[in-house]
Amino acid sequence: MKSFKFSAVNNPAEAITLINKNTDAAFLGGGTNLLDLMKEHVALPNEIIDIGNLSLKEIKATASGISLGALAKNTATANHPLIRKNFPMLSKAILAGASAQIRNMATNGGNLLQRTRCSYFYDIATPCNKRNPGSGCAALEGFNRMHAIFGWTRECVAVYPSDMSIALSALNANVKVLSSERERIIPFQDFHILPGAHPEKDNSLQHGELITAIELPKNDFAEHSAYIKIRDRNSYAFALVSVAAGLTLNGNTIQAASIAMGGVAHKPWRALNAEAYLKDKAATAANFAKAAEAEMALAQPLAHNKFKIEMGKKALINALETAFKGNI
Repeated sequence: MKSFKFSAVNNPAEAITLINKNTDAAFLGGGTNLLDLMKEHVALPNEIIDIGNLSLKEIKATASGISLGALAKNTATANHPLIRKNFPMLSKAILAGASAQIRNMATNGGNLLQRTRCSYFYDIATPCNKRNPGSGCAALEGFNRMHAIFGWTRECVAVYPSDMSIALSALNANVKVLSSERERIIPFQDFHILPGAHPEKDNSLQHGELITAIELPKNDFAEHSAYIKIRDRNSYAFALVSVAAGLTLNGNTIQAASIAMGGVAHKPWRALNAEAYLKDKAATAANFAKAAEAEMALAQPLAHNKFKIEMGKKALINALETAFKGNI
């Protein structure tokens, strides 16, 4: 591991002031991803700013929904009564990720900022545009079974790993961010970005900005939502395909559907075609299948992940059927 300067701060203003002085500095929350990247010489910050003591850990009800402190632990979030009651999809998604030990350390804000688990990204002996822009993408012609089928470019075919963020996307969350100049709210769909010509950028956060909270607006999904995760083994594995789905129902009619997919793109993939198809349709097996077909028709698989198309269809149908049956 490369040597680095270590500083601890006690308030957000101090943290932002420090990081603005050094473009090679990084914030440390739980450290469950950053420290791994540093050990593998993938991330090379020369200064670490420990924000663990900041008072950004509260989970609370607000007039518009629920606010999740950026430094609240994943375990505390998943098991919080407000989340289990009002946003069970989020609780299930968090508990589907990583291990209990990691969830006990990982923070909500840090979860959003996870880097890809692409093996070529972690292997500094191979070309990777995300790690070293302009060097090429080894996964494009390499073994790409785990990689993207939506939104990829020739510069990057990596997928985003978070389970929590897939649920947050379906829940239309907002990310509250603080800088030295302002506080801003980023809609979750705009927070993570597709690779485009700049695969080194995972999100729209600017250097010097600090995530302070994630805000969940009220919705009608509590009784009709689901999180489905398909992986190579039943625990401690990243998704091949995952689906978060919430339904607003009027009897047997779907007034609105909110669906996001994981394991398929560089960001949480919002299944907009499936959502559009389901609006004002009856909640039937046939309509769930047609919605899945409409979404997966957009897929552009790579050499080794064509199976994700059929898997994606079945995962979408499973999530929609589970959401319709309900959590009561």
